Amino acid sequence: MADSDAPLIQLRRIIKTFGEGPTAFQALKGVDLEIAAGDFIAVMGPSGSGKSTTMNILGCLDVPTSGEFLFKGVHVEKLERDQRALLRRKYLGFVFQGFNLLARTSALENVELPLLYRGDPKAQRREAAMAALDKVGLKNWWDHTPAELSGGQQQRVAIARAIVTNPDVLLADEPTGNLDSERSVEIMELLTDLNKNSGITVLMVTHEPDMAAFARTIIHFKDGLVERIETGHHQGEAVTQ
Repeated sequence: MADSDAPLIQLRRIIKTFGEGPTAFQALKGVDLEIAAGDFIAVMGPSGSGKSTTMNILGCLDVPTSGEFLFKGVHVEKLERDQRALLRRKYLGFVFQGFNLLARTSALENVELPLLYRGDPKAQRREAAMAALDKVGLKNWWDHTPAELSGGQQQRVAIARAIVTNPDVLLADEPTGNLDSERSVEIMELLTDLNKNSGITVLMVTHEPDMAAFARTIIHFKDGLVERIETGHHQGEAVTQ
């Protein structure tokens, strides 16, 4: 049983190397990181800084070359591929810049997909998907296809799909990257609401400081390491560690 006082996520001396021999590239050079349950974290850094590689490891989409990755006290780096997939399905939700919705499928059916893969009964899927759409303010748009929705609405459907399984952690990769500033703020307010009122831990990659300002913690990556961490962040107010 994991220690209830321990961080939700711990990375210890995480190294990730791509390739072998003289062409090998060390994307992560010994990352140490602790993430508390219920935090809202923005991950920032220039291209090649290691932020995306770290997010892929946190999302159980990739494994470190060495180091320890603990999730709820479980050593994820020791799990088999199928075990990591189960962890991903049960505890994690994903939101992408490009929405990744099925074009000819209704909002409701798009949101149902993770439950369909999980094998949930149809009636149960429908109820959960409608509840998720209601949470993102799109209950009355359940029968619309992505082409009938604005960019902001499509991202809301994508967020509903990510939260329909009641994940502990929502990983968002540039969730406002394809949206105008007004829609971007709406999405960030929605993520903030899900974090505060549903208790979902949010991990978001962004290159936009005004979007990062919605987070409580900002982690800056540089050259494969955590450069600095800003805590106590709220709408532009921060304390640097």
